Amino acid sequence: MARAGYEGIRMRADRLLSILLLLQSRGKMTALELSERLEVSERTIYRDMEALSIAGVPVYGEPGPEGGYALVERYRTDLTGLTEKELRALFMLSVPAPLDELGMSEELRAALLKLSAALPDAHRQEQERIGQRFHLDSTWWRQAEEPVPHLQTIHQAVLQNRKLHVKYHPFFTTVLERLVAPFGLVAKAGIWYLVSERKGAMHVRRVSSYTDVSMAEESFERPTDFDLAAFWEAWSSRYERLLSVFTATVRVAEEFIPELPRHFGQSIHTKLEETKQPDSEGWIQLQLQFDSFETARSRLLGLGRSVKVIEPEALRRSVLDYAEQIVSLYENG
Repeated sequence: MARAGYEGIRMRADRLLSILLLLQSRGKMTALELSERLEVSERTIYRDMEALSIAGVPVYGEPGPEGGYALVERYRTDLTGLTEKELRALFMLSVPAPLDELGMSEELRAALLKLSAALPDAHRQEQERIGQRFHLDSTWWRQAEEPVPHLQTIHQAVLQNRKLHVKYHPFFTTVLERLVAPFGLVAKAGIWYLVSERKGAMHVRRVSSYTDVSMAEESFERPTDFDLAAFWEAWSSRYERLLSVFTATVRVAEEFIPELPRHFGQSIHTKLEETKQPDSEGWIQLQLQFDSFETARSRLLGLGRSVKVIEPEALRRSVLDYAEQIVSLYENG
C-alpha cells in the first residue's frame, strides 16, 4: 500500500507539473484540452486546478466558449541567453523516428515543452510559426519499416558499457552467436546500425539483422579515444567504395552538368572540379561508379540523350540494344 500510495503521489506531482508547463507554453487551455492531453478525466483536471491554487500558483479560469484556464502573465519566466537564430534552430526540432524507437520521444517533447514554457509570448509565437513551416523526415522514399525488437536492450548495453550476446544469420543455413562490446548506435536514414568490438576488431551490423540479443553480466572498458562520429564517417567511406565496383566512362552534355548532383550525389562536384572544360561540341568526359553493370545501364538509360556511354564497349552496346528495343516497341504501336 505504501508503495502504491507513493506512486500515486508521484504521478499526480508529474501531472501538476505538466499542467503548469502546458499553461505556460500555450497561454490558455480548456479542461477538456488538458484532460485529452494528459489522458485523465475533466473531473481530475478540476481537482488538479484546485490543488495548484491552494499551492499558491496564480492560475485562473475564464468561463464561456472562449474561456479556459491560464496563468497570470507575471508568473511566467523568461529564458535568457539565446539568440533569435538559436531559438529558431531549436524550434525546428521534431521527434525523429529513431529517437521514438529508442523510447526518447517523450523526454524530447518534455524538454522542448520546458524550453517553450520559459519563453516570453513573442518567442512562443515564433515557435508556432516555425513549427508550421518546417518538418524533418529522416527516412528515404518507399523505405519499409524495419522491425527492431532488440533496440532497447542494445541501447541499455551501450549506455551501461555491458557486453551483449547476439545471434544473427550471415548465411541462409547458419546461426552465429557472438559476445560483443557495443560501442555505439548509429541511425542512418532511419536504419539503426550497431558498432561493436570483438577480439580487437570493429564490426558494423544492422540492428534488424539480429535474431536474438541479451545483455551479459560482463562489462567492458570503452576506449577513451574512440570517437563514434569519426569512426562512422571513415567506415561509411570505405563501405561506399566497396559498393562502387563498376566504372563507366561517359560524355555529358554541357546543359546537363548542373543536374549531375541530383542524380549522383554531392560527391560529383569533386569529379567536376578535376574535369576539363567542355569541348567544342559542349560535352565533358567523366568516369562514374555504379554497384553493377545492370545498375549502370538502367540509370544511364534514364538520362536519355544527356549522357553518352564511351566505355566499356559492352555497356555501350547494351545501352544501344535496350534503346533500340524501346524505339521498336513504340514505333510498332
